[in-house]
Amino acid sequence: MKFEEVFSHILTFMKSDPIGDYKLMMGTDSQVHPSHTLFITGIVIQRVGKGAWACFRKEVVHRQMTTLHERISYETSLTEQVASLFTEEKKNTLIEVVLPYIYKGATFTIEGHIDIGSGDRNRTRVYVNEMMARIESLGMEAKIKPDSIVASSYANRYTK
Repeated sequence: MKFEEVFSHILTFMKSDPIGDYKLMMGTDSQVHPSHTLFITGIVIQRVGKGAWACFRKEVVHRQMTTLHERISYETSLTEQVASLFTEEKKNTLIEVVLPYIYKGATFTIEGHIDIGSGDRNRTRVYVNEMMARIESLGMEAKIKPDSIVASSYANRYTK
């Protein structure tokens, strides 16, 4: 699908029940294969407690990306690319769906999910501050494991 179709699906999903708690989430996961590295960027619009609509974008790098920092940084870059498609105009269009209903509990947030964790045993913990700062600089709420479900669960499912 082209981005305009993705945006249209998200808008239609939100308009079907404007008094919702909406989270627009995006995140990327990768998997190193023998001849390439596969990256999947998920885009999910969730109506908390009432379902979701999702799609993903696939990118193949025709080499093994074995350096952890390079791969995590590239994952974050792909998430940033997708996030940049949601221009201020597009974000405002989505906000306008819920705006008349905020006093009835409607909400809208945008999250960038990063497939890294801060636990002592997690090799990616040294990159947490760097990657979170990149996501937050785009005006998104940064989420890491275990809260980065789009990157660590949804996108992960399609990298195998």
